[in-house]
Amino acid sequence: MPTPFRHTEPLPPKAATGRVAEVYAQAARDFGIPEPAPFVVLSSAPALIAPAWALMRESLLAGPGDRTGKEVAAFGVSQANRCRFCVDAHTMLLHATGDHALAERLARGEEPADERHARVLDWARRTRVPGAAREPYPFPAEEAPGYLGTVLAFHFINRVVSSLVTERLLPADAQRLRPVRSLAGRSLSRTVRRTAVPGASLPLLDGPGPGPAWAAGSPVGPAYAALGAAAAAGAGLLDADDQDLVRVAVRDWDGSHPPVGSDPFPDRR
Repeated sequence: MPTPFRHTEPLPPKAATGRVAEVYAQAARDFGIPEPAPFVVLSSAPALIAPAWALMRESLLAGPGDRTGKEVAAFGVSQANRCRFCVDAHTMLLHATGDHALAERLARGEEPADERHARVLDWARRTRVPGAAREPYPFPAEEAPGYLGTVLAFHFINRVVSSLVTERLLPADAQRLRPVRSLAGRSLSRTVRRTAVPGASLPLLDGPGPGPAWAAGSPVGPAYAALGAAAAAGAGLLDADDQDLVRVAVRDWDGSHPPVGSDPFPDRR
């Protein structure tokens, strides 16, 4: 049977224990999706799946700012990163917020009719380019932890999905049909409109600290700090030369998409 995963075979969610099982339980309760593929694919790395979930939960689901606006931000980031799976997912989640007209405008490639949503979408798209999405932000200062946490979460999630998950959100690409994505969104509407309690994911983390100043002491800060620490720990899988290569590549990256099929490191095997 085909699976939604590429290059990896994660354990079935029913086999999960410990922190991974707790992530699935929270996803079912707070996200409305018991086994979301972007997190299932990380299930073999509890130290990574927990903070990845925590950052998304504490910003998009429980952070300050209205859910529709943050879904627009997540859509914009996913669009900028060309992550079709996530673009389709956030189109359906916009249906779940009840803003069906906005969801379908974005699905057709049109800009939002609401000026604030249009500014949020433009800003979120520009966050892919280093230095291109600085202040002033298109949202109130008190909502910064929710919006900044959301875009940072999906810059991470998009890359995981693009690498390890297929583009088909639903079997046979059914989400490309308007009635299907609308119905799927409506099935999630009760969960999406329910208030998520901030901080519920933090017990899954290993004492990450308060996080950056922009998080303003909210639960988004520890979640971001934990994900950063987990990602940095991955450097230990590389030798010194490869670590230097990654640092230079990130330093010089301008936000552009590399040509499809190219080998950026032809001399390294």
